[in-house]
Amino acid sequence: MGAHPYWYFEAYDPDLGAVLEKLRQREFKAGRYNPVMRFIEFPITPQSPSPGARHSSIEKALKASEADGTRSILDISKIADEPADYTASPLPDDVLERLFGTTKPTRATVEENMEFFEDIERGQAIYIVLYENDRPTEILFAGYSFD
Repeated sequence: MGAHPYWYFEAYDPDLGAVLEKLRQREFKAGRYNPVMRFIEFPITPQSPSPGARHSSIEKALKASEADGTRSILDISKIADEPADYTASPLPDDVLERLFGTTKPTRATVEENMEFFEDIERGQAIYIVLYENDRPTEILFAGYSFD
């Protein structure tokens, strides 16, 4: 079985760790994680299934997901400067330039070219700050499950 991609667009806040934790809590409460939902369709929309959490904590959900991981943002517990398992790190400026021709891409630009997934390892995530009129507006978190 192969790794499963996931991605989320969140409102921008300079406290990336707080944005990540709020997203993790929302997706946990919605039950959008393996093993509650074995496979999740992305992108998440207001119409996405929301069966509710089936575990008492994110930690217990992680344990229940075993080697596959949750196939969601729940697998990512922190922000880091460099790629590592269980972390979200910034997509490097040279990759942003190569893919989007700028270090300040818009959401539309990113949605048209999601080749950044080629730069993500299993069990890791990246984030990209998205802009409109040269102002940060959103953060994209994207990653791959462990399996």
